[in-house]
Amino acid sequence: MMQHPLLLHTMLERARNVFPKKEIISRDYSGMFRYNYGEFYVRVCRLANVLQKLGVGKGDRVGTLAWNNHRHLELYFAIPCSGAVLNTLNLRLFTEQLIYVINHAEDKVIFVDEDLIPLLEGIKEQLTTVKSYVIMTDKKELPQTSLSPVYSYEQLLAEAGTEYIFSRDVDEETVAAMCYTTATTGNPKGVMYTHRALVLHSLSECMPDALGLSESDVIMPVVPMFHVNAWGLPFSATWVGATQVFVGSRPDPKVLCDLMQNEKVTITAGVPTIWMGVYALISKQNYDLSSLRKIINGGSALPEALLNGYREKLGLDITHAYGMTETTPLVLSCQLKAYMKDWPQDKKNKILLKQGTIVPGLEMRVIDDMGNDVPRDGKTMGELVLRGPWITSEYYKDPERSKEVITPDGWFKTNDIVTIDEEGYVQVADRTKDLIKSGGEWISSVDLENAIMSHPAVAEAAVIAIPHDKWDERPMACVVLKPDRTENVSEQDILDFLDGKIVKWWMPDRVVFIDEVPKTSVGKFDKKVLRQQYTGR
Repeated sequence: MMQHPLLLHTMLERARNVFPKKEIISRDYSGMFRYNYGEFYVRVCRLANVLQKLGVGKGDRVGTLAWNNHRHLELYFAIPCSGAVLNTLNLRLFTEQLIYVINHAEDKVIFVDEDLIPLLEGIKEQLTTVKSYVIMTDKKELPQTSLSPVYSYEQLLAEAGTEYIFSRDVDEETVAAMCYTTATTGNPKGVMYTHRALVLHSLSECMPDALGLSESDVIMPVVPMFHVNAWGLPFSATWVGATQVFVGSRPDPKVLCDLMQNEKVTITAGVPTIWMGVYALISKQNYDLSSLRKIINGGSALPEALLNGYREKLGLDITHAYGMTETTPLVLSCQLKAYMKDWPQDKKNKILLKQGTIVPGLEMRVIDDMGNDVPRDGKTMGELVLRGPWITSEYYKDPERSKEVITPDGWFKTNDIVTIDEEGYVQVADRTKDLIKSGGEWISSVDLENAIMSHPAVAEAAVIAIPHDKWDERPMACVVLKPDRTENVSEQDILDFLDGKIVKWWMPDRVVFIDEVPKTSVGKFDKKVLRQQYTGR
């Protein structure tokens, strides 16, 4: 067989050659921006020439501080296809973490969306490697800024040549992109994605029993492009020639519903807090979302009540998926097997609420503390470990923490505690740090949260461990009520609701009502903040 390297430019060129008329739609600052893959290719070539003009060479890191938009998509391809490394910067990191990431990666140039300039202005004196900034906006005049030297993205493109020859003489193991974890302790960790890893990940992602993307789809990722490459969807969607819809700056549920309705979106993806907000809106206002065929949920499990609500409202089951920064990210996808589709709905729900089965191309094990495989009984908990061509083998310039996550025989330790059933479906019980050990037995905070969130008056719930003299730890529930139910629900109401739905020893010792569950930079529940607040640890 030919020794043919797997490189991202093949995706780009396929989109130009096969799907030049297919649309890319982007919510820009002054309105909607529309163009096609043929025009997109020319702009990517212009951008590759711009990078060369700015002194970006092979292996140089280029930072992007941007929302989901067409310019960010252009950077997704121009940077790695010209030999540099795309470093997507998480705009919701703490200031100290953002400084660390930029300096640790040694970003040479940063491309920044217009409304995110203040994030860089406040830290520019502490950035040690950045040589220039490029502002991305659809306005002719750049905003006043203290960043220097600073350039206009659109002006640079207008002045650049339209021809660029993407090198074929590149090792497929060359790093194409990198993303830093949203650290809960210590500094964020850098994960490197090679061309080979991204191509193979995209190939698996498009398969029918993974995420099932095709040319006929209209794909709208709500998950940010600064978080694990928007779950790889911009790469995969470009490769198959799907229409892409980008949600732009600071999207809210109304923006998302308007886009899904107006652009006839077929596939969208995001974290549970997104789908909670969207469901609250479509429960009050009429939207025609009949084009939707798949809503992908990741980050954490949805409550069963929300799964049922979307089925009743839109006639479709939400697809659970699982992954992490270190896994590029797709690892699991939950699809019913053919013989399950005639099962009673409550039995199907037990499957659909799991994170799914391993996607083609990866291997997995679920192991106990001794490294032995746990029974596939859907009950016994163990740690999920992985290996495969898009699973990280090390953290960038961090050998000590790299050793902590790779076993001697080459498996990546996810730090996620899961069960696996006889059908191969995996359910995440908890992160190791979030499991509650009470009297020597484990309590899954995730399962307990989902049980609480099935209460009709509950908007959000987070469960944490609190110290206990006798049992070591006991669960405490932090509950956010829906705005119209704040005066009608008591702690005892929540406990009475849980009675019969969970085993007795899982019953929370306390229920506290709070205004909002703290969120991480990517919209997940940030339980470490609650632990610090209520336990000081």
